[in-house]
Amino acid sequence: MKKISLFVIMLIFTIINLSAQKNKDVLYLKNGSIIYGKLMEVIDNQYKIKTPDGSLFIFSAVEVDKYVNETPVYDGRKKRGLGFALEAGLLIGSQSSDYKAPFSFNIIGNVTSNVRSIFGIGSGVEYLGKPFTPLFLEYKYLFSNKKTTPFIFFRGGKLFNLKGDDQNSDYVYPGYNNEKSYTGGGSFTIGTGISWSKEDSETYLSFAYRYARTSYSQYDYNHLLDTYWNDYNRLEIKYGFKF
Repeated sequence: MKKISLFVIMLIFTIINLSAQKNKDVLYLKNGSIIYGKLMEVIDNQYKIKTPDGSLFIFSAVEVDKYVNETPVYDGRKKRGLGFALEAGLLIGSQSSDYKAPFSFNIIGNVTSNVRSIFGIGSGVEYLGKPFTPLFLEYKYLFSNKKTTPFIFFRGGKLFNLKGDDQNSDYVYPGYNNEKSYTGGGSFTIGTGISWSKEDSETYLSFAYRYARTSYSQYDYNHLLDTYWNDYNRLEIKYGFKF
């Protein structure tokens, strides 16, 4: 568990570093033009600036309204409205499971409000010991409206078992091979990630802590019905597309 916590902390710092955008020199011209680049020198009342494509421009002081050093403005993120997202990944943990690499696939309908706040409702297919379909609500908050930005998100909902009853073949003694009746349970997720925007769509990578509880009921050899609970603590890693 300590190794997983350290891994998550390192990922968070990596995400913050990747999302940092370097400031650029900006010349605001009196004719309304805005020139981004690297200011080479200011001499003889002239500004020499090199743009990202390597071009060198020279403007006289009378043409320049002001010079600043700032992060370029990005206006390509979706400001508001309906959308949906597709995501897939792994639920990594040490608990026993019928699946060596518990897999998760989700479809999320969402509503964007004021660029940075996103509300969603989702479902899909997940494998936690047995196959389940989740139903959850989500809130995602972007730290900025830049082209690349970190975010945090919260999810809460319920898992519903897909497979139903299952014959217990682990034991050969009479009374111990009764069917297990599986049910779902509650699920909670809290995580962070990084989002890359392209016009009104984006891709994202997320890392989260996932807790889920499932259960199954089974008659014992005395024909008494017992219920058993399974608790899952997982590291959730997913890659997604939002439109």
